[in-house]
Amino acid sequence: MNTPRIRVGIDVGGTFTDAVAVDATTLELLGQVKVPTSHHHEDGVAHGIVEALDRLLEQTGCAPADVAFLAHGTTQATNALLEGDVATVGLIGIGTGPSAVFTRRLASFGKLELAAGKRLPLAYAHVDDPHDTSAVRRAVEQLKDEGAQVLVASQPFSVDRPEGEQAVLDAARPYGLPMTAAHEITSLYGLHKRTRTAVVNAAILPRMLATADLVDASITKAGVTAPLMVMRCDGGVMALDEMRRRPLLTVLSGPAAGVAGALMQERVSEGAFLETGGTSTDISVVRRGKVAVRHATILGRTSYLNALDVRTVGVGGGSMVRIGNGRVTGVGPRSAHIAGLPYACFASLDQLRDAEVDTVRPMDGDPADYVVIDAAGGRFAITMTCAANALGRVPENDFAHCDPETARAAIAPLAAVLGTDIATAATRILDAGIAQVKAVVDAMVRDYRLDKDTAVLVGGGGGAASVTPHLAHTSGMEGRIARHNEVISPIGVALALVREQVERIVPGASQEQILAVRAEAERAVVAQGAAAEGVEVEVTVDPQTNTVRAVATGATELRTQDRSHRADDTERLRAAAASLKTDPAAVHVLAGTAAHTVYGTHTHRRLRPTRRPVRIVDMDGVVRHHAADARVETTTVAGAPEVLARLVGESTSYGDGGVRAPALRLLLGSRIADLSGVLDPQPLLALARSELRTRAADEPVVAVLEVRS
Repeated sequence: MNTPRIRVGIDVGGTFTDAVAVDATTLELLGQVKVPTSHHHEDGVAHGIVEALDRLLEQTGCAPADVAFLAHGTTQATNALLEGDVATVGLIGIGTGPSAVFTRRLASFGKLELAAGKRLPLAYAHVDDPHDTSAVRRAVEQLKDEGAQVLVASQPFSVDRPEGEQAVLDAARPYGLPMTAAHEITSLYGLHKRTRTAVVNAAILPRMLATADLVDASITKAGVTAPLMVMRCDGGVMALDEMRRRPLLTVLSGPAAGVAGALMQERVSEGAFLETGGTSTDISVVRRGKVAVRHATILGRTSYLNALDVRTVGVGGGSMVRIGNGRVTGVGPRSAHIAGLPYACFASLDQLRDAEVDTVRPMDGDPADYVVIDAAGGRFAITMTCAANALGRVPENDFAHCDPETARAAIAPLAAVLGTDIATAATRILDAGIAQVKAVVDAMVRDYRLDKDTAVLVGGGGGAASVTPHLAHTSGMEGRIARHNEVISPIGVALALVREQVERIVPGASQEQILAVRAEAERAVVAQGAAAEGVEVEVTVDPQTNTVRAVATGATELRTQDRSHRADDTERLRAAAASLKTDPAAVHVLAGTAAHTVYGTHTHRRLRPTRRPVRIVDMDGVVRHHAADARVETTTVAGAPEVLARLVGESTSYGDGGVRAPALRLLLGSRIADLSGVLDPQPLLALARSELRTRAADEPVVAVLEVRS
């Protein structure tokens, strides 16, 4: 039997490094291993990555040549910033006259606090003329004397005129220090924020370069020929060379790996992903099949780093219960792990004999109201996991499952103190725990205007069963635990797509300028190994900020999944009807391609126009897009330009807020081309033509339009 080609994902955590092998064709999990993260090895975390890979190949019976894709995510950059373990940055400011006033102020970045009592180590030097090689070299020598290990060049308006920053780097190159220019990090205006982002990037650059070189050499030595990719903080992956240039993109990539797993494995199109560990829960949003991304806050200040919008709550599977005045007053933030106590539900019934309730301070300075039980087998913590198991909310095959009878025995002493039964006591524990999580989920649902009729809660992480099922039960939202939830992060790394984002400030952007930004993003992901035929680019034009943004994604190989099961017509119809909250008999097929089917129905309201809700369902029976009211029309590639011009013209609205073209999506082959981020009709049609340019004239095209009010 031939061994399958595999995609390998490795997630380097603070304590453990998890690795998974996924079949490159079926995307099924073939193997998983866990090794201690090798922080103190002479090769650093690279040693643990290679050890995990070796064990994974041995477990699956695959050879290094069978690896079609290899990527890893790491907390190294995040930890370096949190711990203050960074390099001294030499910042060269450029400019004369008023420009010099602004650049000299950048020396204040040396006051940025990394950790308690630790500030960003920064030395500043100034040059008036970036083309004066002698002046630049004197500045570099000054910075080296002050301990600089990496250089940053920054000049006002360098996003439009990068020559000055580039000239400084060219003159400094003989000194052999790692270097970066502010315009290379972002093309957005804002000297202070742009330079701050570049400086933080530079501070972790030497350490990340060393790790990248070690991992690259080790993987090559192991015989793996697939290019090594690295997880980004926006849910995609990037080539190793790109990481060497912008290591800051790996900050906050841990939560991004989990939501990437939810997107690719669980096929979530609308909802919240909750990744629950022992101590906390990270909450992120998927809206219309895309992760919610925003500029991240780093070292207490906003940056130009586009990262997953993740909000953390101090409640996890190991969170301890707090009591006062005969009632449960809260759960967390301390966990059994921090207190150094075992979970009561994982003890034996014999160990739980003669249990008595007590309260403790897990750490100095904590309130003395955290519950423990002292029993025959020692002292144990009552946790969220104990309560979830006692109520039967943890599936049998789950990482956190235990004998429900033991869990009930663990809760029984507390129930007696509370003067209630075991089930009620367990419910009160979970209610107190998920109250904090629910508040954040509700806020994110409002912030991103999620469709509550179709939004789902998906739980990941080893503690998922302690939070997500009860939250779904109390909120009325649909909820489920992700398959292989305990390794959802490395699965996300293994399945992630190559991603690149290009942003430009272009006042009154023309069609040509918008298309140029799109083309730049597309070229960037292809240069990093994405198959050109499968690249998708989403373009957004923000008329308020004059920002043109293009996000390109693509796989390193064209995915020709040959899954053993595809949903049949009946299953897809039922999925659409369930999402539409109506009877299947009231749902009709409106259009379709080989990969997607468009379903619709009508809703009638008194004194209101008829609405036409639409759902797009893929061949696996997953709802990939939903619209509250849409127009659907089928044409061909040859006829599309004329048809789209008519549809966009008929659906464009005009008002005090300006011109608003419809939100347009095109179904082409296996893709849904999302053009909804463009409000101006002419650039919208130009982008549509760019999506069609390489297609056969007789290929079907389905247009789905939503009128903007």
